[in-house]
Amino acid sequence: MSTPAIAMTVILVASLGIFAWSAWKRCRLLFAAPKIAIDNIGERIRGTLELAFGQKKLTRFTIAGLAHKAIFFGFIVLLLRTLILISRAYTDQDGFGLWIFNDSTTLGFIYNIIKDVYIVLVMIGVSIFLWMRLVSKPKRLKPSKEALFILWAIFAMMVADLLIDFAPQAISQVSFWTHVVLVFILLNILPYSKHFHIITAVPNVFVRKLGPSGYLKPIDDIEGRLEREEPLGVQFVSQFDRGVVLDLYSCTECGRCTSRCPANNTGKELSPRDMLCDIRDHLYENASSIIAKQETANLVPDIVSEESLWACTTCGACEEECPVMIGHIQRIVDMRRHLVQEKGEFPEPLMATFQNLEMTGNPWGLPPEERLSWTEGLDVPTVNEVPDPDVLMWVGCAPAMDAKSKVIARSMAQLLNISGVKWAILGELETCTGDVARRGGNEYLFEIMAKGNIETLSGVGAKTIVTACPHCFNTLKNEYPDFGDFGGEVVHHSVYLERLIEEGKLQPKQQDAKTVTFQDPCYLGR
Repeated sequence: MSTPAIAMTVILVASLGIFAWSAWKRCRLLFAAPKIAIDNIGERIRGTLELAFGQKKLTRFTIAGLAHKAIFFGFIVLLLRTLILISRAYTDQDGFGLWIFNDSTTLGFIYNIIKDVYIVLVMIGVSIFLWMRLVSKPKRLKPSKEALFILWAIFAMMVADLLIDFAPQAISQVSFWTHVVLVFILLNILPYSKHFHIITAVPNVFVRKLGPSGYLKPIDDIEGRLEREEPLGVQFVSQFDRGVVLDLYSCTECGRCTSRCPANNTGKELSPRDMLCDIRDHLYENASSIIAKQETANLVPDIVSEESLWACTTCGACEEECPVMIGHIQRIVDMRRHLVQEKGEFPEPLMATFQNLEMTGNPWGLPPEERLSWTEGLDVPTVNEVPDPDVLMWVGCAPAMDAKSKVIARSMAQLLNISGVKWAILGELETCTGDVARRGGNEYLFEIMAKGNIETLSGVGAKTIVTACPHCFNTLKNEYPDFGDFGGEVVHHSVYLERLIEEGKLQPKQQDAKTVTFQDPCYLGR
């Protein structure tokens, strides 16, 4: 065996062996977590191609997005180049069947052109990121020596690759080994850095949460868990499932989530990125005890501060921005569930809210008859008067009781009357959907309210349920089906009004060319 072959064998055995050991450690942590169900394989594959390989979300940050795409696709193209270079250590030509990419073949000629183009694109992409980290320094990026080392190493690899083909023999040989050694150095850095997402981002996108953004998973058999004194939320890192562990592995620390977080932008302590990174660091530092389910550190407040946890509005901005589809909100709500239901710890204002929901069916503690105050002077039928309506208008707590929001309910009622549809409201039978309880961590109270409302709605039997409240819309349409079927299509009032116009049941009296601003709520727009 030649000297280059011996040297390459030593490099391969050592570097791949070390990487295998590191990967095994990460896999042990992953598979120690509870399993997750994988369904809708076709949809997951399509989403992975679009989001992971198509880099769809990166277009929202144009320059950085283009730079990342250049590096991402460059690495895919240059992976073959690395295999070709490794084979050259063992043969004079490109061995292992890679001779078809030799310079003398047509395929090799075409590949070399594509390869050289991508080398240049990767160098441009790296230069953009170096500029961002060393000069422009956007707020969303944390200073990182590791990131700078990775960038400089990639740039050096690209320069070395060019010199292999175009430099004198001696420089070409040095460049050859420089390129190969840097490849394997970077490979072994991955499991210990944010760049682990190079390996885990694709599977993380594949196992992402499907369906509506606002949907939260229920606690299975909550009554039985109470009797058996089983956890009702997440207290320790080891209670997170494999999807969350993949999230932790896949965070790129790009800061897009934090830059768009309204809580963070108004001076709150919450940073979705930092919360996730702190949990990930704890996972790595306490791997043995976590695998053995012998943790002593509580997620809150030992790793995540209470201020951060309760600052989240569950608006979904962080998840919308994340290019690798990390699910922040379910994790935050699961930690709240533990505090509220197992420890009885939550911000003082929530105490009054929970009590009001239990006693009066609305967050403000107003009497049930107050739900009809908005109807004064209007012809608004209740289900007692119209027992079998085609359309049930679910008013919601704010449109029924909040002075500024009542105008929405009143306008909607007038439009329904004009349309001539057979409609009604629940009146005093309507109570809060429990959305605020669920997002506040009180899953038990939410489930009680959900089942009560489902029973009421089932008794009405309306074909269509229309609501102007985006939170009510999300809860009724996306979350109530987990607790029972009440029949009827749930439609937001904006969509239903458009439908009435298309059917000719509503006819606008005038066309206005004015420009207006529509506040697209998080639980509707996302």
